[in-house]
Amino acid sequence: MVSPTVAAFLRTVSLFKDLAEPHLVSLTPRLRERKLKKGEVLFREGDPGQEMFLIRSGSVIISKPITGRVEQVLARMGPGDFFGEMSLFDQAPRSATVQADGETVLLCLDRESLQQFVEVSPRAAAAFFSTLVRTIIQRLRASGDLVAEVARWGLEATGLDVETR
Repeated sequence: MVSPTVAAFLRTVSLFKDLAEPHLVSLTPRLRERKLKKGEVLFREGDPGQEMFLIRSGSVIISKPITGRVEQVLARMGPGDFFGEMSLFDQAPRSATVQADGETVLLCLDRESLQQFVEVSPRAAAAFFSTLVRTIIQRLRASGDLVAEVARWGLEATGLDVETR
């Protein structure tokens, strides 16, 4: 169950910016609140998942294991940011580990609740999905840039020059 001020908070979040007031209010009871303590792991890479999370307060660190106990931080997210959305659409395991960076309050939207929202408010769901897709595209482009940068670092570290090929 979420507090009555959730709808007011959702109005400030870009993911919900295109939802009309009645649709925002109808989505609110479908969200679950989850509190994390500093250092608490929400889920690990490889865990099953069927919900996305929206950060209401606090922050999280998203990371992937590199070798042994070494973790590569992929992102730090704070209020208004969301993550875990891929699990709404596929049955694949979680692709990264998420840990609270401090006291954190999350709002959770699971696959079943989203499906109910789609059935009750298809136009509002279309607006939600449109914003979600734009955000996923931005993240995909950013990760492509990161891959290119890491490849460049690797080439520089090994002394290889791609342009001499």
